[in-house]
Amino acid sequence: MPVFETFTDPDAAALVLDEMAPLYERVFAEPPYFEGPRDLAGFLEDYESFRTMPGFRLVLARSGAALVGFAFGVLLQSGNRWWNDLGLDEGFTREDGHRTFVIREVAVAPEQRRRGLGRELHAAVLDGAQVERVTLAVRPEAQAALRMYETLGYRALGDKPPAWQGAPVYRYMVR
Repeated sequence: MPVFETFTDPDAAALVLDEMAPLYERVFAEPPYFEGPRDLAGFLEDYESFRTMPGFRLVLARSGAALVGFAFGVLLQSGNRWWNDLGLDEGFTREDGHRTFVIREVAVAPEQRRRGLGRELHAAVLDGAQVERVTLAVRPEAQAALRMYETLGYRALGDKPPAWQGAPVYRYMVR
């Protein structure tokens, strides 16, 4: 049974990045992601920004000394581009920095999958979040992840690539 550790302090969250990077690299090198060194560099850069954002929460899952999973997210701030190009009305997309928690990443070591760890990480990262809703984006071809989110009560809002150059299409979901 994995042990969970939660971080909300940006400095403490910075100290575990060296542990997270190899797991990220291993998880997302697999199909359907096929991510490489450039994607890992993007993750590292993005994480440095996310860990200092309002509402940041990181949960690590360990089995013994080994990191076997992590999840993190932030509160969605006003003026963000998360909902852009999904054709949603202004009332839905209005953000005030407290309304919506966005799960930015969930990663589970291949040998730990299909044991409920992804669901546990999801629950742990949301534990105590006092928000109206939760959102995330998942690659549509990541069928196992997509099914998990659907069983957790997420519904699809639409598909689009994120704002960065050459990004693949993601399915944006809300619960």
